[in-house]
Amino acid sequence: MVLFIQKISHKLWRLGIPVLPRVLYALNRVLFAAAIPPSVQIGTNVLLGYSGLGIVIHANAVIGNNVKISQNVTIGGRSGFVNVPVLEDGVQIGAGACILGPIRICKNALVGANAVVLCDVPEGKTVVGVPARII
Repeated sequence: MVLFIQKISHKLWRLGIPVLPRVLYALNRVLFAAAIPPSVQIGTNVLLGYSGLGIVIHANAVIGNNVKISQNVTIGGRSGFVNVPVLEDGVQIGAGACILGPIRICKNALVGANAVVLCDVPEGKTVVGVPARII
């Protein structure tokens, strides 16, 4: 339901409708505790664990197709950097993980629970820890 509301909000935002996308964003915040702005680009078959509970996504983030994001995940910027994360197709993010800064999580990569990712993750690799490292 969270993604359904966000997709409607995103379409309205792209059409230049000013108020309704923000109302839908607020609805997601109140009902599901998920902060997913209308401007976020989200691909198809994206799965948010526990209805997106506690998920925070930066307004300029890009999320590919077939991505799985668990609860309490933060995908956001970092002080001193302009760009924000890009998640490619097939990425899986564990519960409580933080993806911060101008980084790219490449295809089919796995991010462990509570990992803090501060640099790029190569295709098909798994990262865990604080800060995240490849295992």
